[in-house]
Amino acid sequence: MQVLVRDNNIDQALRVLKKKMQREGIFREMRARRAFEKPSEKRNREEAESIRRHRKLARKKMQREGLLPAPKKAARPR
Repeated sequence: MQVLVRDNNIDQALRVLKKKMQREGIFREMRARRAFEKPSEKRNREEAESIRRHRKLARKKMQREGLLPAPKKAARPR
């Protein structure tokens, strides 16, 4: 992974790097590899992730069809 540093702005480069790592799932993988995960725990985690994914897809589908209101966007402070 590579990040360009412009005008010696290290803070911006670090933010970009962290965002890229987050998107790639590196932080999640580091946390998972920190300790051994028993097969039963892995199975339970994967099943819970699957359920979460399916619920999210169903929620988005219902929003597209107009059965649920769209989520409100947070107002950004200025």
